Amino acid sequence: MDMAEMDGRQDTGGVGVPAVELVYRTTETDFAGALRARNRRTAAVRRKTWLFRAVGTLSLIGGVLLLTGEAPDVARAAGFLAGGAFLWVFGPLGHRLQARAFRGLLEKAGETRAVVDGSGVRVTAAGCDTRIGWAVQPTYAETDELFVMLSEGKGAVSMTVLPKRGARSPADVDRLRGILDANLRRL
Repeated sequence: MDMAEMDGRQDTGGVGVPAVELVYRTTETDFAGALRARNRRTAAVRRKTWLFRAVGTLSLIGGVLLLTGEAPDVARAAGFLAGGAFLWVFGPLGHRLQARAFRGLLEKAGETRAVVDGSGVRVTAAGCDTRIGWAVQPTYAETDELFVMLSEGKGAVSMTVLPKRGARSPADVDRLRGILDANLRRL
C-alpha cells in the first residue's frame, strides 16, 4: 500500500499531487456567478446577448419614432418601449433570474462534496453521486470565487460549479487549479 492510499488521498494520474476535496453548499450566488462566467466565455451566449441588445435598441428607437411621428400611436409605442426596455434589462440580469429559478433545487441538494483527482471529478450531494470525466467537460473558467467546468457544446449547457470556499486551505485551491490546468483547457 502506498502513502496516498494510507492517508486516504488519491493520486492525480501519477503526478504525485493528491486529490483535492471541496465541501460546500451551492448557493444561488454561486450558480449566478457560474452562469455569468459561462456567458462571458461562450460564443453562442455572447451572440444571444448581442442580439437581445440590438433588438432592444431597435425596439426603443421604433417606440420613440411612433411617439414623434405626425400621428403618434401611443399604444403601439408603449409596447415597443416596454419590449425594448425588457430586452435591455433581461440581458444583464438573465444569469440572476436563471439562478433564482434553481433556488429550490440548490436547497434540496444540501451539502455537496466534490473530490477532484487525475481521472475527473466526483460530486456527491443529497441523493446524488456523479462522476464527471475530463472529456465530458473539457474546459474551465475561473472567477474570484469559483472554478466552473464547462462542456464544449454551443451553449456549454453542462457545467460543474466548484466554489473555492469549499477548499480546506488556499494551498488546496492552488492544487485544484493545477489539476484543472493539467487536464482541461482554461477559457
